[in-house]
Amino acid sequence: MPRITIITPNKNGERFLDQAIRSVLAQRNDGVDLEYIVLDGASTDGSMKIIERYRNLIDLVISEPDQGPASAINKGLRLARGEILAWLNADDVYHPNTLARVLKVMDANPKAALCFGSCRIIDEQNREIRRPITRFKECFFPLSSRFTIQCINYISQPSMFFRRRALDQAGPLREDLTAAFDYDFTLRLRRHGDAARVPGPPLADFRWRPDSISGSGFQIQFREELQAVARDAGPLAPQTLVHHGVRWGIVGIYALMAWRRNQQTRNPSRSPA
Repeated sequence: MPRITIITPNKNGERFLDQAIRSVLAQRNDGVDLEYIVLDGASTDGSMKIIERYRNLIDLVISEPDQGPASAINKGLRLARGEILAWLNADDVYHPNTLARVLKVMDANPKAALCFGSCRIIDEQNREIRRPITRFKECFFPLSSRFTIQCINYISQPSMFFRRRALDQAGPLREDLTAAFDYDFTLRLRRHGDAARVPGPPLADFRWRPDSISGSGFQIQFREELQAVARDAGPLAPQTLVHHGVRWGIVGIYALMAWRRNQQTRNPSRSPA
């Protein structure tokens, strides 16, 4: 049985797919016993040409229609053989030595259901952006508990890894959710063990794009996140009420940022305030 399985779901993600795949395969340079699964949703772009270049290094490649990213990830989780599991989307990136650091922390915390670490936000040119948001999330790391993760989602999905036994207890990702299936899943994992922190530099980069779910569908995302907390903690629980307030604060900030982007697009000569 491999120590860790990474799953990459992809649908027409050729622009960043090569970088994502290479960042996973490079983890083997640290001696990590890695199983890598790539699930392509019958892409019509050049994705399969990219995947074919690495087919002899990828343990399992499947290309067939699916019902979206959560459906593809669930398929990969059913096929995975690793003790520790995670998924990396086709536009995100692991940092060097990430998986070795994760395994070290999970070995030191055998009762942990999951572990997490820092995650940068980058743009389409691989430049770090939104540093205040990243630092805001990191402020909650020393206070990490089931209560705090119910109050605010400070664990970034690309930097989260979980045990197979926790998956078996929590169940698969909800495929009826559009944007918050990862947060809903984190809440359910957290019922079955602690969340250990991986100290040090970032584990991964999350790529923010205007046309991504987090870029254009943030209102749906935060509504689904609030609903997930209400299911997990109860609709009138203190953490649900806190999350409700946090939700509107964050949605307001994101809406203002979207407005400023639109203004800059319409007036490209205008320098940002």
